[in-house]
Amino acid sequence: MGAMIRFGTDGWRARRDGEFTEENVVRVADAAASLWAQSHPGAIVYVGYDTRPGADEFARLAARVIAGHGLVVKLSDRYTPTPALSWTISHDARSCGGLMITGSHHPADYLGVKFRVADGGAGSTEFVSEVERAVGPEPTDLRGPIDIVDFTTPYLDALVSLVDGDAIANAHLHIVYDPMYGAARGYLPAVLGALGVEVDEIHGESDEDMEDMRPEPIEPWVDDCEQAVVEAGACCGLINDGDADRVGAVDEKGRFVNAHKLFSLILGHLVRNRGMSGRVVLGLASSLLTRRVARALGCRYVVKPVGFKYIYMEMLKGGVLIGGEETGGFGIPSHFPERDGLLMALLLCELMAKSGKTLAELVEELEDALGSTSYARRDLRLQYEDIEALRTMLPGINPRRVAGREPVRVSHMDGLRLEFEDESWLLLRPSGTETLVRVYAEAQTVEMRDELLDAGTDMAHLKFD
Repeated sequence: MGAMIRFGTDGWRARRDGEFTEENVVRVADAAASLWAQSHPGAIVYVGYDTRPGADEFARLAARVIAGHGLVVKLSDRYTPTPALSWTISHDARSCGGLMITGSHHPADYLGVKFRVADGGAGSTEFVSEVERAVGPEPTDLRGPIDIVDFTTPYLDALVSLVDGDAIANAHLHIVYDPMYGAARGYLPAVLGALGVEVDEIHGESDEDMEDMRPEPIEPWVDDCEQAVVEAGACCGLINDGDADRVGAVDEKGRFVNAHKLFSLILGHLVRNRGMSGRVVLGLASSLLTRRVARALGCRYVVKPVGFKYIYMEMLKGGVLIGGEETGGFGIPSHFPERDGLLMALLLCELMAKSGKTLAELVEELEDALGSTSYARRDLRLQYEDIEALRTMLPGINPRRVAGREPVRVSHMDGLRLEFEDESWLLLRPSGTETLVRVYAEAQTVEMRDELLDAGTDMAHLKFD
C-alpha cells in the first residue's frame, strides 16, 4: 500500500529522493482526474512543469494518467510558469482545470503538484480535500494519449497587452531580473525587452548552482540580485520564485523591498493611475501598511487565514480588486483569480514609468504618507509532536499579558494573533506544509518587534507567562 499523501495550502510536495515518486505522482494525478472526469467528462485538462530535474517526465506521466480517464490532455511543450497555466485554463471554456509539476519556492530537492480549476484558480478547500480523499492506495494502470502544445507564448503575448507599453518604453528603464533558475527565466526578459526595457538576467541558465538556492524571493536568497543591481546601475531588481507566481524586488540602492511594500505600491497604482476599484483581500500575516493603504484609498479590506486558497474563495464572491499574501503572491481576479508574479513585475515597471520615480522614491513616499513599522518572521523548526501539541492548545489560549503588554484583540482564525493598543501585533502559527512554527511580529520599532518575537518564540516552545 502506498504512503499516506497529505496536501498543504497549495497542493502536494515531497522530496525528490523521498516520497516524490512515479507511483505517488500517478496516485495524485489519478485522484484529480477521477473527479474531473465525473464532473466534466471529456473536458480539456492542461498540464505544465517547471525547470527542476525530472519535472518534464513527471508531467508527461501525470498527463497520460489523466488522459486515461477520457479527458483531453494538453501538455506544455516546454517549461512554463504556473501563471501561464492558470491564464490558459481561464481563457478556455472547454477546460475544467490543470496540473502543474513544480517545486515552486521550496528547496531544490523538492518537487510538487499544484492543481488549478476551471477559472484558473487553485480551487476551494473542499476541492483540495476531495482530491486528497480520492488518492488511492495503489497507482492505476490507466494511460491515454496526450497533445503537446505551446500555451506559454499566447500568455506572454497577453502580458504585453495588459500594460501601457508606450509609457514603459519612453521611461528607458534598466532592470536586473532574477528568475532564481525558475520557470520564468528567459520569458520575462523577452516581455520586458518587447516593451523597450533593458534587462540584465541573472540565474537564468540551467546550472548546478541552482541546487544551492532556495527559489524564494526573500532575503537571503536575493543577495545576488541586490549586488547585481548596484553593479549594473539599474533602476531596480525584479525577482520571481521557482514557478513565478510570487514577486520580489530590490531598489536602485540594492535594498530588498518586502512584499508588503510592493503590494501597497501596486494597490495604489491600480486605484490612482488605472482608476480601478473594489475590495482588497489580505492574508492574516500581512503588514499594517497594507491595511493603512487600503483605508487611505477608500478600499474596504477583508482579512483571511494564511494561504492563497482563502483569498481565492473571497474572490469568488465578486467585487475584489486585488488579493495578496505576505510571501509576495498577489492576484487580480479581473486577470484570473490567482497569483501572477510576472504581471506584478510588469505593473511595478509601469508604476515607475508613469510616476517618473525610482522604486526607492516610491517606497519613501509611501512611508512618509502612512508611517513605517518594523516587520519580521521567525521560522522555528520543532518536533512534529511538539507542533501538534501547540496546534491543539492554541485555540484555547488567551494570554493576559505578552512582552509586558496587554492584548486588546485576540484572534484564533489561524493560529493565535494578538493585537495591542499601539497597533503592534504578534502571530503564532504552525505551518500547514512544513514541520515549522512561524512567529510573526510587527511594531513601531525593531526593539519592540523583537520583544514580541521573543515572546512568541517562548510560546511556541510551550512556555507561557
